Amino acid sequence: MSLIKTRVGRRSFLKTSAAAGGGLIISFSWLASCTPGQSKEEILAMPDEWFQLNGYLKIGNNGVITIYNPNPEIGQNVMTSLPMIVAEELDVDWKKVIVEQGKLDADAFKNPQFAGGSLSVRLGWTPLRMAGAAGRRMLLEATAKEWQVDISSLLTEGGVIKEASGGRVMGYGEIAAKAVGLEVPEELDLKEPKDYKIIGTSKKNVEGKKIVTGEPLFGLDFQKEGMKLAMIHHPPAFGMKVKDFNRDEIVAMDGVLDAFTIDTTTEEPGWTEVNAFNKLIALVGESTWQLMNAKKALRVTYETVSEPESSDQHTKRLQEDLLKGEVTESRKDGDPEAAFAKASKVIERTYTSPFIAHNTMEPMNFYADVQENSVDLVGPVQTPKALEDRTSALLGIPVENIEVRMTRIGGGFGKRLYIHYGLEAAAISKKMGVPIKLIYTREDDMTQGTYRPAYLATYKAGLDEKNNLIAFSVKGVGLPEGPIFPNRFPAGAVDNYSAEKIASSTNISTGAWRAPRSHFTAGAEQSFLDEVAELAEKDPIEFRLALFERAKNNPVGEEYEYDADRYAGVLKLVKEKCNWGQETPGVSRGIAAYFCHSSYVAEVMDVVMESGQPKVQKVWCAVDCGIVINKEGAVNMIEGGVVDGIGHALYSEMKFENGKPGYSNFGQYQLIRHSQAPKEIVVHFVENEIDPTGLGEPGLPPAVGALANALYKATGNRYYHTPFSTAQQEQINLEVG
Repeated sequence: MSLIKTRVGRRSFLKTSAAAGGGLIISFSWLASCTPGQSKEEILAMPDEWFQLNGYLKIGNNGVITIYNPNPEIGQNVMTSLPMIVAEELDVDWKKVIVEQGKLDADAFKNPQFAGGSLSVRLGWTPLRMAGAAGRRMLLEATAKEWQVDISSLLTEGGVIKEASGGRVMGYGEIAAKAVGLEVPEELDLKEPKDYKIIGTSKKNVEGKKIVTGEPLFGLDFQKEGMKLAMIHHPPAFGMKVKDFNRDEIVAMDGVLDAFTIDTTTEEPGWTEVNAFNKLIALVGESTWQLMNAKKALRVTYETVSEPESSDQHTKRLQEDLLKGEVTESRKDGDPEAAFAKASKVIERTYTSPFIAHNTMEPMNFYADVQENSVDLVGPVQTPKALEDRTSALLGIPVENIEVRMTRIGGGFGKRLYIHYGLEAAAISKKMGVPIKLIYTREDDMTQGTYRPAYLATYKAGLDEKNNLIAFSVKGVGLPEGPIFPNRFPAGAVDNYSAEKIASSTNISTGAWRAPRSHFTAGAEQSFLDEVAELAEKDPIEFRLALFERAKNNPVGEEYEYDADRYAGVLKLVKEKCNWGQETPGVSRGIAAYFCHSSYVAEVMDVVMESGQPKVQKVWCAVDCGIVINKEGAVNMIEGGVVDGIGHALYSEMKFENGKPGYSNFGQYQLIRHSQAPKEIVVHFVENEIDPTGLGEPGLPPAVGALANALYKATGNRYYHTPFSTAQQEQINLEVG
């Protein structure tokens, strides 16, 4: 056991209260209740009476336990992994655990409730362990008093308390009521990793059966008697604003109840309110079909509020601002200019990537019921607290009178960090005076914006006469934010190093996209390192490992973000597992490794040619994310990241002409198909006892570089610009200065 301070105070951290039917309700900051998340048929037997209170871990009088998931479920399987942490420290039988989705409760939760940055497990690790351990401790204390023995003579296992001597046995449900009123000790015993029984195993998705049988879990499934449907229309191009439309004609159409403009602009908007189109046309009616027909009948006049932009202008601006744009973050070690001047070999390459859409599979939607002084919001959102706060600002209704209920999210990838669609639903409901469910069409979503930024970066390396890397520089610019991480690899591994992150500008709304910035930077950096290794006549893995040895044993500069030993560790592991160096006829291999979200992932990708076209046959992944909570869920996340990375590297691109998005649906905007996914993905985790780090995003970035490097081996062509499949792959670098 290891001791941990409860820190937030014994009385504020846990409160106990009597529960009808003899159960114990244990309240702690990270857990909150909502509606049951698992059917009665999937557990043993329900308690005689059940309790639905916010902010509690529930123990029924028969030992059945309910654990509440505090964070939005976006497909990263926190509905399973977070409760597993609690159950481990509580020392219960997972078969007797019910999991329910928590609702937003800012007063009860000490850590933010959101899905983003691969932070759910990382931030929840300590609080959730404390919650489970505190519950276990209180049950032990109650049993010790009941039996008149010292607490040190008692053990727990699978929701049962036993005397160490092998005598009496007490189920948690039997003693729960008598634990009421006991205080939480100043220190709690936490399990050592070697004693884990639940953490580190594979548990099926607790909502898996509901998903495959089509039970209503998602925002789009939500129904309420009396609600009306709504759709929106925004201008067709960025830089335009709605001025007027043919309202009388629209409201006369069958099934249309009303049509009007809304404005969701608030004072001092936060980062979650990124939106180029705050003024919209709202259509309210009885069915989606009738509203879609009304959208087709719209005749709208617009006014220009900013200069429309086209893709060629974006490219030109990126090129210009790489040279003269605002440097927002930088690093310089040694004298790179002098080192390049005396280098025997110098290589310089420029990489670009266009705007990319998020394309959530579940259409953007939200339910809102705005009353005179209260709001009920239900739907898929990654930042529920931000929606609550900004709805209050928009409507002038106190935050405490606004309730946000989280549904399961059918894909987010960063899109649902931004809350415009929730605010729009609230504004429409207020105007209509009835409950509203807002639904976007695919065209609304794909042309609304909040795209992943467009990027450009130039990498330069210098080698001495012995092919040692003596100089390295990188400059990167984005519309609007640059993609460079100055303190990441190879910072610390090269004597003469410089990095500059540069900002630009655009009127196209942009936002976080899965593995923000890392997605582009990993692909560019890892492609470039392979080309440098080739110039140095060195094996690409050995070339990288030598740099990590330098960073580990004699680092350059005062700081860098990564752990060189762990970084090298995933490279060594994937090298071993894939039998790197063993040639297979017809198979071309690429390697990439990247650090982001505090985790390390290395990937080897095998590409074969089929009917003249490259096909990813197999991918090996080595991952160091600290302690793995749910192995099955962890493997799924890495597999999904690999497929996502391959697909977007090959196909994703949003073009613009005079401010108008060039693609509005999947007929033009290609995504990876099942037949194009790798035939096999093998995932290996580094086993250690380091606290868990991010996992939902780190699997994606190295896939881009590994694919580019494998394609080079297969085709003989280097890939400097995504998407790789476009006709522009003529392998000539952009002229930059």
